[in-house]
Amino acid sequence: MGVALLIFLVFFPIAMGVAAFPLGRRDKDLRDWFVIAVTGVELAAAGALLLFQGAEAALAEVCGFGLHFQASAFGTLLAIIAAFLWLMTALPSREYFLHAESRNRYYMFYLMTLGALMGVFLSADLYTTFVFFEMMSFTSYVWVVQNETPQAIRAAETYLAVAVIGGLTLLMGLFLLWSLLGTLRLDALYAAAAALPEEKRGLLWAAGLCCLVGFGAKAGMFPLHIWLPKAHPVAPAPASALLSGILTKSGVFGILAVSRLLFPVNVEWSRLVLVLGVVTMLGGAILAVFSIDLKRTLACSSMSQIGFILVGVAMQGLLGEENALAAWGTVLHMMNHSLIKLVLFVAAGVVYLGCHSLDLNEVRGFAGSDKPWLGTVFVVGAASIAGVPGFSGYVSKTLLHESIVEYIHHLEAIGAEATYYRLVEVLFLFAGGLTAAYMTKLCVCLCLDPKKPGHHVPPDPYMNRKTMTSLTIGAAALLIFGLRPEGTMEPIAHFAAETLGAGTHEGVIHYFAWTNLKGALISLAIGAVVYLLLIRRFLMSKDYSGQPVYLNRWPDWADLEDRIYRPVLSALAFWGAAFARTLASVGDAVIRVFRDALHFRAPGVIRPKGDDAFGVYGNDPERNVVTETFAFDLLMAGIGILAVMGYLLL
Repeated sequence: MGVALLIFLVFFPIAMGVAAFPLGRRDKDLRDWFVIAVTGVELAAAGALLLFQGAEAALAEVCGFGLHFQASAFGTLLAIIAAFLWLMTALPSREYFLHAESRNRYYMFYLMTLGALMGVFLSADLYTTFVFFEMMSFTSYVWVVQNETPQAIRAAETYLAVAVIGGLTLLMGLFLLWSLLGTLRLDALYAAAAALPEEKRGLLWAAGLCCLVGFGAKAGMFPLHIWLPKAHPVAPAPASALLSGILTKSGVFGILAVSRLLFPVNVEWSRLVLVLGVVTMLGGAILAVFSIDLKRTLACSSMSQIGFILVGVAMQGLLGEENALAAWGTVLHMMNHSLIKLVLFVAAGVVYLGCHSLDLNEVRGFAGSDKPWLGTVFVVGAASIAGVPGFSGYVSKTLLHESIVEYIHHLEAIGAEATYYRLVEVLFLFAGGLTAAYMTKLCVCLCLDPKKPGHHVPPDPYMNRKTMTSLTIGAAALLIFGLRPEGTMEPIAHFAAETLGAGTHEGVIHYFAWTNLKGALISLAIGAVVYLLLIRRFLMSKDYSGQPVYLNRWPDWADLEDRIYRPVLSALAFWGAAFARTLASVGDAVIRVFRDALHFRAPGVIRPKGDDAFGVYGNDPERNVVTETFAFDLLMAGIGILAVMGYLLL
C-alpha cells in the first residue's frame, strides 16, 4: 500500500493536470471543482502517508538511473504542507481568475507543479530530487509569465535563467558526488561521505558548493535571490502564495540534505551557510522596508525568512549532537512561513481584485473598518511573521534564537571566542525588528490609513466564501499553533526533526517565560523605532491634501540583476560568440593556406557566364567550408541530445 501511495502522490496530480486542460475547454465550472477535488484527494493521500513511514517505491530504469521514492518523516511533513497549500489556494483561484485568460493553461501547470514538488519531497536519492526539481522549475515558470505583460515576461526570463543556471550547477555537483561516493541515495550519503579519504575532501567541498548554488537558487538565497522580488509581484496571488510558501522550501530541502548528510559537523561549512543565511535574512528585510508594492514587500519578506531558516540549518551543524532546538526551529519555521504566506498572499489577492493595483499609495485603507475580517486575518499573518508572542511565528523564531544563544554559551564554557556569534545574535534580533517594521507599515497602510477614493465599499461582497474559508483556516492555524505550541508544534517538530539527525532535548521549553519573551520584545522594540524614525520620517510624506504618500527611495543602482548579472551574462555571450566564430574560422584558414600552396601557379577555374557561348578564366569565390557546417553540427548535436533525453524518459 505504501508503494502505491508514493507513486500516486507524485503522478496523480501530473496526470490530472493534463486532464484539466481539455475539461476546462468544455466546462469551466466543472474544471474549477475538478481542481479543488484533485487537491483534496492529494491532501488526504499525503495524510495517509503517515501510516506508512519508511515505505519505499522505485520505477526502475526510468530516466536512466530509475526514480526512487521514500516516506521519510520530514518529507511527509512537507508533502502534507504542500497538499494543504494547494487546496487552500485552489479555493480562491476561481474568484481570482474569474475574468482572466489562459486559465486552462494555468490549472494544468498548477497541478503538474504539485506532482513535481511531491517528487522532490518524497525522493529517496538526489538524482530523483534533481529530475523533479527541474520539472518543477519549468512548470512553475508558467505561473510567473501567466499574465503575459512586459513585466511578467521579463520576470519570467529572470526566473527561468536562475533556475536553469542553478539546475546545471546542481547537476555538476551530482556528477561529482556520484564519482566520489558511488551513490546518491539519501540514506547512504552520510556513511559514504564519512568514509571518504582526506585527500578527496576538497572534491567533496566542490560538489557540496555546486549543490548549494543549485538548491540556493530555488530557495531565494543571496546572491541568487534576484528572481524572487520580481516574480512574485507579477504572478497571480494564489501562485505567489505557493512560490513563496512552499516552492522555496524545495531549495531548503536540498540544502538541508547536503548540509546534514555530507557536512553534518563541519564547522567551516556551517559557518558558510550561516554567513549566507545572515546576509539573506538582512538583505530581504531591508528590501522589504523600502518597498512600496504590497506583493513585492511580501516577496522580499520571504527572502528574509529563508535567511532565518538557513541560520537554523547552520546552527544544527555547529551544535552537533546538541542541535535539537535548531532542528525544531528550522522545521517549524518552514511550516509557519508556508502558512503565513498563504494568508498574506491570498489577502493580497483580495486587495488586488478590489483595487486593481498593488501600489501602497493606491491600496491604502482598503482593509479598513468596513472590511474587518480581511483586516483581521492580515494582521494575524503579519503578527505571526513579526514574531509577536501568541502567534506561531514567535515559537519558531524563539527556538532559532535560543539555538544561537545555546552555542554562545557552549563557546564560553570551553573558553573559545564567541564575539562573532554574539554579532549573529544581534543581527538576528535586528532582522526580526525590521520584519516588525515593514509588516507594521503594511498593516497601517491597509487598515488605518484614510481610504483611497474609488475603493470597493461594502455591503457588496468583496470576497466569496471559498476565499474567506481559505483565509480563516490559515489564520486559525497560526493562532492555535501559537497559543498552544506544546501540544501542537512540538509533536510536529519531534516527528520531522528526526530525519535531520536532531539530538535530544532534556526538559520542558517554557515559551512564554521572560527569558524567551525578552528576545521577541527586543525585536519588536527595534521594529517600532525603525517604523517611527525611518519609515514615517524618511519613506513617507504627505500630499497637498494631507494624505499619506509612500515614497520609493530605493536607489536604481542597487539592482543586482540590471547592474551586474545581466551585463556580465551579455558580455559572456558576446565574447563566447566571438571565440566560437574565431575557432570556427581556424579550419577555413588552414584549408585556404593549403589550397593556395597547392595551386600557387594555377590560372584559376573556368566559371561559365550567363551566356553559355562564352567563358572566362576567373578565381573561385571564397567559401568558408567549416563555418558553413558549424551551425549544422550544433543542430545535429541538439537533435542528438533530444534523442538521448527521449530515450532516457521512455
